[in-house]
Amino acid sequence: MSRSYDHGGTLFTVARSLGVTPDQMLDFSASINPLGMSPLVRSAIIGSIGSLVHYPDTSHAELKQALARYHALAPDQCTIANGSTELIYNLPFLLPGKKALIVSPSFSEYVRALEQHQWEVRHFILSPGNNFAIDTGTLELALAEGIDLLFLCNPGNPNGTLYSPDAIETVLALCRSYGTFLVLDEAFMDFCEEGSSKRLIVRNDNAIILRSMTKFFGIPGLRLGYAISNAAVAGRLDSLGGPWNVNAVALAAGVAALQDEEHNRATLAYVRCERCLLFERLAQFSPLRVYPASANYLLVEIKEGMTARELKERLLTERILIRDCASFRGLSGQFFRIAVRTGDENKRLLECLGTVLKEFLF
Repeated sequence: MSRSYDHGGTLFTVARSLGVTPDQMLDFSASINPLGMSPLVRSAIIGSIGSLVHYPDTSHAELKQALARYHALAPDQCTIANGSTELIYNLPFLLPGKKALIVSPSFSEYVRALEQHQWEVRHFILSPGNNFAIDTGTLELALAEGIDLLFLCNPGNPNGTLYSPDAIETVLALCRSYGTFLVLDEAFMDFCEEGSSKRLIVRNDNAIILRSMTKFFGIPGLRLGYAISNAAVAGRLDSLGGPWNVNAVALAAGVAALQDEEHNRATLAYVRCERCLLFERLAQFSPLRVYPASANYLLVEIKEGMTARELKERLLTERILIRDCASFRGLSGQFFRIAVRTGDENKRLLECLGTVLKEFLF
């Protein structure tokens, strides 16, 4: 029996169900760089084909060096993985304890990974009413109940809220006080790097940062991610699993992606501009509430007229795919998430969205 996962990135399955090819769809459900992969990455992928006759480098030395330069860290503070999801699944095995708390709404794979290792999972629910702010007083009460592991996504997914370095430092201090290990998922932090807590995390032995090269660098099909932590935690994490977990093509692509400063700067400028325009246009639809975000996606709430599932089904007739957020803990069936895509693609979404909202309201 095939496994079923409830998150974005289901373009191939949806396209097959509609009898169309993936390139005939507009996928707003997966939040990937709208400019695509860097030209340097494309060249590196082609150039690395010859290396496939050899086993990949198990030390990941070249990519660790590139990450060290990119983040101004030491190479031994980085752990390379087959996507950050591999790290999520390895961490419950690595860490002592059996009681975890997830700041929610958040990425569903945290729960799946924890439950596979028989952890007890609790949720610390954030409210849309105050823009998903974290009440540290209430969080402290939750940690005091004997929490061994805390998952926090920054920027939040699917809400896009960026928590300040000061706020993260407060959370980390609480975790230290109660013997809780902090997993800080910065999968989308490349879109707002100034908000990263990497300098703080590498100075502590009870925390780790997860990073993805899927979103910002536009290579989800290669499966590449990494962790940032102090050298001792990195060494323990590196020891898990078997050899050759990351293929040679992905390693070459990762190095090239980090080196293309021009493409990365263009991505930041483009996404920030298009996100602002998309936010302003969406806010003009009276049935919708749009939540501020710092990443390459926006969370939207339908205040009246229809559910997110109904909206998704209607937009599929236009070959547009959005992310229904009803499965996220703490969100109702009125929430959906959309990626920031190119200007023309965003305009197409807005046109279709306006038509659908009128159909349901009048």
